[in-house]
Parts: sequence; structure tokens; C-alpha cells
Amino acid sequence: MSTATLDATENLSSYDAAAFARQALAGKSALAAVIDHTLLKPEASRDQVLRLCAEAAEYRFACAMVNPVWVATAHAALAGTGVPVGVVIGFPLGANLTSTKREEAAAMVRLGAHDLDMVLSIGLLKSAEFAQVESDIRGVVEVAHEAGAIVKVILETCLLSTEEKLRASEICCAAGADFIKTSTGFGASGATAEDISLMRGVAGARAGVKASGGIRTLDDARTMLEAGASRIGASASVAIVNALSAS
Repeated sequence: MSTATLDATENLSSYDAAAFARQALAGKSALAAVIDHTLLKPEASRDQVLRLCAEAAEYRFACAMVNPVWVATAHAALAGTGVPVGVVIGFPLGANLTSTKREEAAAMVRLGAHDLDMVLSIGLLKSAEFAQVESDIRGVVEVAHEAGAIVKVILETCLLSTEEKLRASEICCAAGADFIKTSTGFGASGATAEDISLMRGVAGARAGVKASGGIRTLDDARTMLEAGASRIGASASVAIVNALSAS
């Protein structure tokens, strides 16, 4: 059995997925508080971003997640609401230089971003250059944490083997990531309950787990929460929350 697999077994008992899911699904506001309201389409317009922010403020979502070009706009729109701005870093390929990711992260926190969702260096992971992968993540974590921001690391699970998912999850925790995240939403597939369970097994209570990619219904969100997710990324957030209030 690999070290990562052993870690998964040892850490699983330190997080109560069932209890968290019950709490998150207890009501409309509780569910909204664990959803990142997301708009990352390249063709997204200013009006659409402003609508996203208005919905984030109305429903009290965990954050409004936008592309870098819209961070200043979102920050201004959400001023005084208490809802933070989320942004993607090194998106969607993760193949940028670490220095580029760090510079992007620094620029985003200066513009008001609080949640930084960075893409792991997938090619380096597959090349077994694990120290470089960890250094890449830590570089962004350092910038974010110094500014009081948080980092979620996107693994793009559809491109990884089981062993790579385990290894990547452990690297993220070792590098100080606040969350491990499944997908960009631009890959061949998105979050699965199996992957969430695997990632939570490695993370235990050391980091959050964000399910993202293909989560469109309340049932999808429930499945991910029960599997171990502590954050959901979705563009169908309003419909998901309203489905709970109607159920």
C-alpha cells in the first residue's frame, strides 16, 4: 500500500462528512454559505458579472468566483456586503511559471480577491517532479496567506490516475493549501463522489475539499457533500439553493 493510501486511511476518521452535510443541507442559507457562485466563461460580460455579484450578495454565497479581469469590478460591486471575491490563478492549464502564478496572485489580492483557486502544475505531477509541484503551490500560498487570502488547488482529477490524485492531495496539504479542488470545469469531466471521498481521505481535517465541475442540481450538491466536500463550486448555485427551499 502506498504512503498516500495509508494517509487516506489514517485521515478519514478526522472529518465527519455526514455531520457537515447535514448542517449544510439544513436550510437555504446554510447551503448557500458553502457554495462558490461561479462565472468563468470566457465570453462573460460585465453585466453578467454584476448579476453574479448581486446574486452572491442576495443569497450570501461563500464567494463570487470570477476571472482575473473582473476582480476589480466584482470587488467594487460586493463592497460592504461581506461576500468575498474569488478568482482563478494559472487557469485553466496550470502550466504557467511559478513566478507568473505568484505575480498573478499578488495582483489579485491587491485588487480585492480573497479566494484564489490555482491550477496545479499537472505536467510536473505526471513527470514525478513532486518537489517542484509542492514549491509551485507553496509559492502562491505564501503570497495569499501574507495578504489574509486563502488558496484552493485545482487537481483536474479527470486527467489523473488514482495514485496521482492521492499524491497531489498530499502535496497540496504539505504546501499549506486551504482547500483541494477537483476540477476547472474545462476538462473532459468534473467532480465525482469517488474522487471527493478519496481527496477527503487524504486531507482529513487538514484542508477543505471543493467539488467543482458538473454540479448542476441539489442532488449533485448533496452527493458531493455526503462524500466529503466542504465547498461546492457551481454556476447553477441559485437553482441549487432554491431547490432545497422548495423540497
